[in-house]
Amino acid sequence: MSMNLLMMILFDPDTYVWMIVGGVVFFSIVVFLVCRRSHRRWFRLMGLALVLACWCVSIDGLYWGISQVNVRQVEFASKDLPAAFDGYRIVQFSDVHIGTFTGWRRPILDRVIDSINAQHADLIVFTGDLQNKVPEEIEPHVPALKRLKAKDGICSVLGNHDYADYTNLDDVEKSINVGKTCDAEYELGWYLLTNGYHRIRRGQDNIVISGMENDGEGRFPQLGNIASALIGLNRQSFVVMLEHDPTSWRRKILPHSHCQLTLSGHTHGGQFSLLGLTPAMFSYRESGGMYYIGERAMNVSTGVGGIIPFRFGVPPEIVVITLRKK
Repeated sequence: MSMNLLMMILFDPDTYVWMIVGGVVFFSIVVFLVCRRSHRRWFRLMGLALVLACWCVSIDGLYWGISQVNVRQVEFASKDLPAAFDGYRIVQFSDVHIGTFTGWRRPILDRVIDSINAQHADLIVFTGDLQNKVPEEIEPHVPALKRLKAKDGICSVLGNHDYADYTNLDDVEKSINVGKTCDAEYELGWYLLTNGYHRIRRGQDNIVISGMENDGEGRFPQLGNIASALIGLNRQSFVVMLEHDPTSWRRKILPHSHCQLTLSGHTHGGQFSLLGLTPAMFSYRESGGMYYIGERAMNVSTGVGGIIPFRFGVPPEIVVITLRKK
């Protein structure tokens, strides 16, 4: 019972709000006490500036930063793209962590959905982490998610948070929870790709949207099966691979497939950026943006949400990817 209570506290986004505010208050008191004992005016002014900066960053990150929606436009050109798909528009969103959009934060999700629909996409793709911990978080937001519309529908994959690993459940209960998460995405009308693919046609031409299960490193689930995700496809197919964790790109996708474009998320861009530096840069080789190796590329979305409702310098984003015939 105590472990369940601890997990509830840790996965309540407002817990982190109070932790951040409490930390800044504590830091302010310490700086005040230190500066009070100093007779140097410049030292006191520096301490005051530091405290003000911490409060500004905290307020910005907890309110303004998470409320913005950035629309990032990129193009990907490939000689393998069928001519009928020149100009095809894919909107990617990732890492919603829908359990965080409660209370006053709930309208932020509506703005994200409105921004996605405003792009009039041919296809919408979601690259994992729909929930924080359990599928019950999704239910209150089903009407909002059902508003997402694209000509060719919505394709999705699971992220590490969608596997119920952040719960105090046994393996059987976790499996049941993963089934509920999958069912929720099916009921939304999404094409959930669990080591499989979906073909999109324009006349005689077609492209393939493939999706692997989460394939991370360390403590993250490593369930991606690239052979299954591409079974039966020839090397002339133009393939967009959806994979939540970007570390899989170099480990599996590049060496074991011909996928021209990979779309990932997971990193959140560190949710904090100062002078171009983010915590994610020290953990991930590809932490946010478009990356190329030869003729192949991966886009890493910095995502929409997070368990911690804080973003400074890394606003929630959606990405519009326009495919071009090279």
